[in-house]
Amino acid sequence: MITPALQSFISRHRLPESYLSMAEKWFSPILSEFGEHYGREQSIQIIGINGCQGSGKSTLADYLCTQVKLQYGAATVSLSLDDFYLTKAERTTLAHDVHPLLAVRGVPGTHDIALAIDTVNSLKAGKRTLLTRFDKSTDDRTKVEDSVIMNGPIGLIVLEGWCFGATPESQEKLATPVNELEKKSDANSIWRRYVNDALAGDYQSLFNMADRRVMLRAPSFDSVFQWRLEQEQKLAERLRLNIKDPLPSDIMDENNVRHFVDYFQRITEHCLTAMPGGMDHLYQLNENRAITRYDQLNSND
Repeated sequence: MITPALQSFISRHRLPESYLSMAEKWFSPILSEFGEHYGREQSIQIIGINGCQGSGKSTLADYLCTQVKLQYGAATVSLSLDDFYLTKAERTTLAHDVHPLLAVRGVPGTHDIALAIDTVNSLKAGKRTLLTRFDKSTDDRTKVEDSVIMNGPIGLIVLEGWCFGATPESQEKLATPVNELEKKSDANSIWRRYVNDALAGDYQSLFNMADRRVMLRAPSFDSVFQWRLEQEQKLAERLRLNIKDPLPSDIMDENNVRHFVDYFQRITEHCLTAMPGGMDHLYQLNENRAITRYDQLNSND
């Protein structure tokens, strides 16, 4: 029998009930690992999830939080790197001062990592914490009065992001463009070097806060376009159902999605090859986002 909490979960994500049996099969090791440590130490744990756009990481984060609440009675919170984007005004300034491509949210250097670290530390300390959220339909943060306030103590923090856990590349690799965006819009490598330098800095401090790391590994970067397009279509559908006004101009069509994913190609491809060995839980996906293999690689006992 499906509990009300799990019924609410599948409704939120518009999932078939079969997702729950799939999730139980594959994700039970993560929950069991949490339970073992929580039962022994009663201390907050942080799980970091990496997965390219559309891979299902936000759904997994919500699933883990839902099950931890049900199974262990612990308070949970799911945070996304997306919610810590710099404001639209801040990115406009960055684009003017450093490089025009930095106006587009997504890559390292376009997040407020200090805010992310402060938020995690506040939650760990059990303090009253404001959880900033980002509205992709307006390309800006939500108003403070629309934000969520979280009070401790917390048992689990899940922090997910497409570049969570990514490491910087060598300067030699940065020299060669990986696509037309880099070739035409970043001929002097200013943008990608700025992104790489940002990734080498405070991002690593944030990533290192995770006690466990999970990766939903796409078969290749080629899958990212289709998955990202599906995300935009779902966002547009939600907006059609909830508002009467015309869709915001920030909802992307197919051509815009193709251009948009070019911003993420370099780091995504680097993650797919460089990250798997450093994961605690590695899930290999196929083109349809179905899990085809699971490896538990590291132990943090």
